Amino acid sequence: MPTAFLDTNVFLYAAMHRLPKEDVHKRPIADRLVYEENYCLSTQVLAEFYYNALRKGDVKMTHAEAMAWMSQMALQPCVTVDANLVRTGASLADRYQLSYWDGAIIAAAHDLGASVLYTEDLNDGQFYGDVQAINPFKNIPN
Repeated sequence: MPTAFLDTNVFLYAAMHRLPKEDVHKRPIADRLVYEENYCLSTQVLAEFYYNALRKGDVKMTHAEAMAWMSQMALQPCVTVDANLVRTGASLADRYQLSYWDGAIIAAAHDLGASVLYTEDLNDGQFYGDVQAINPFKNIPN
């Protein structure tokens, strides 16, 4: 069973051809998480990855490159965003005063049994039920 859930930005930092100068220092950490961590993800992360991979960075990914990345990502446990997950995500968003999208990520992590959610988008160290958000890029020198 995976112990960690990876949010979209972790994959983007590992996959993008050229990161903005302020994000270059994040690649080695993202690479370690993607290539060494026992992780899981959701179809929401896959969709967000595809959308952003074709639009972010100095050198955007091609459709084929994004599809290749998503094929590899989807080899890991991946929960489908269904009606139950949407409802749970909405409830979590309301409870913690988050965006729906962050609530859905937490719901997916919980659904897959991950105890850690690696993300930049939530309060570092905070528990959201039984899932702890960790910002892996916090406190690293630029």
